Amino acid sequence: MNPKIICLLGALSLALSGIVLAAGAKTYQITGTVVEATGSKVTVAKGTERFEFDIDPATTKGSAELKVGSTVTVTYVMSATKIEQSAAGPASSP
Repeated sequence: MNPKIICLLGALSLALSGIVLAAGAKTYQITGTVVEATGSKVTVAKGTERFEFDIDPATTKGSAELKVGSTVTVTYVMSATKIEQSAAGPASSP
């Protein structure tokens, strides 16, 4: 088989698998005031609640220019890092 075709098929396969994985997570947005901003995290206050987000400056556009007091809108997905099931199951009804 032609090496160019193999490379194109591999690239297409990677692109499609990325689309399938990205489609699973629901996105959320929050708009609030920046309370704290470092190179790797930002804390946003909305009313009395505070939300802390880890950020990747290499992929998050404009994250290096975050200033305390500015209003921002953060788009994020919820992602579990660990799930544990308790030993006791749900109580059964008599």
